[in-house]
Amino acid sequence: MHESGAEQVEEAVAHCVAALGAVAGRDWTTVRAGRLDWSCRDTAVHVASDLISYAGQLAGRAQDAYVPFDITLDGGGDGLDPADNGGVLQVIATTGALLAAAVRTTPRAVRAFHPYPFRHANREGFAAMGVAEVLLHTHDMAEGLGVAYEPPAGLCAFVLTRIFPQVRPGPAPRPTLLWATGRGELPGREPVTAWRWSNNPVLRSERLTLEGVTPAVAADLSVAGDGGFTWAGGAPADGTRVGSGITVKQYEDGAFAPEWGMYVLVRREDDRAVGAMGFHGVPDAEGRVEIGYDLVVDARGSGYATEALRTLSAWALGQEAADTVVAVVEEGNVPSQKVVTRAGFTEVSRREGRITYELRA
Repeated sequence: MHESGAEQVEEAVAHCVAALGAVAGRDWTTVRAGRLDWSCRDTAVHVASDLISYAGQLAGRAQDAYVPFDITLDGGGDGLDPADNGGVLQVIATTGALLAAAVRTTPRAVRAFHPYPFRHANREGFAAMGVAEVLLHTHDMAEGLGVAYEPPAGLCAFVLTRIFPQVRPGPAPRPTLLWATGRGELPGREPVTAWRWSNNPVLRSERLTLEGVTPAVAADLSVAGDGGFTWAGGAPADGTRVGSGITVKQYEDGAFAPEWGMYVLVRREDDRAVGAMGFHGVPDAEGRVEIGYDLVVDARGSGYATEALRTLSAWALGQEAADTVVAVVEEGNVPSQKVVTRAGFTEVSRREGRITYELRA
C-alpha cells in the first residue's frame, strides 16, 4: 500500500522526542548542533517552526508564498519566560501532530507552495520534508550533545524515495541520507557540499494533470500497487507497470532525472488516473529524447493521449537540452499512430514492423 506520510511524520517525531528527552536537562543554548552554525536550542526551535509551517501550507492551500506566520516559544504560564528544553520537545511533538493531521486530511490532488524546485508540493512531499527536517536535525543535535541516535531505515528510505530521487541508493538508507545532505561519507562517492531536495514535477493540460512519478510511486506501481492513485477501470495498464519498473531501475542505477521520467495522467474532473506517459531518459547528445505512453482501456477514445502528448512534448522542446521528441509505434497499432500524428509528429522511417515519428522544435 502506498503511504501518504502521516504515520512517518509521527514516527520521526516520536524518535526525536525520545532521543533528546534523555538530555533535556542539559544546556542546549551553548552546544553547537553537529556541523551546523546553530545551537541545539536554535535547531530544535527550527524543527518546530518547519513542522508548523508545512502544516500551515497544506491547511491554508497556500499557492504563491509561505503563509505569513511564525511561532514563539514561551514557558506556557502567565509570564513570557522562555520554554525549557522539555517544553521545546513538547512543541515539536505538537507541531508534528498538526503536520500529520494536515497530511491525513488534505486531498491527494492538492498542491501548496514550496520553493524547491517547482514552487509546489503535495501532501506526500510535505510529509517527506517534515520527516527530513526531524531526522536530520535530531542527528545534528544528538551529535552535538553526544547522544546515540539512529533513525529507522524505513524513515530514511521514505525521505530518499520521495524528495531525493536523483540520489543513487547506497548500501543502506541512513548513511545514504546523511551523505546526500553533507553529513557523512559513502565509499566511492565524493563528499556533498551543497544540496537541495526535489519535489516531483507537475504539468497541466486542458483536462489533465501530468504528475511526475517519484521512485516510491514507481516501485509501488511496478509490483501491482496503485501508486496512491485511483485508476479509471480499477488498475493501471500493463505498459504503465512496465514503465514503472524501468523507472525503478533508473533510480537504482543513479540515472533517474525526475523531469525526464514518467508522468501519471490524472483527469481533473474526478481525480482518476487514466494512464501514464514519459521519456525513456534524458535527451542524448544530439538533443533527441524518446517518449512513450499507455492509457487504461476505459479512458481510450477521449483524446487524453493526444492532449498529454502535446503538453509533454511542448515542455520538452522548451528545454535547452532537447530539440527533437521521438515516438516509436508498432505498424499494427493504428490508434497510437493517430495519436502521434494528431499531436503534430511526422513519420521519418519504418523498420522491422515499427514506425518512427519525430516532432522537432
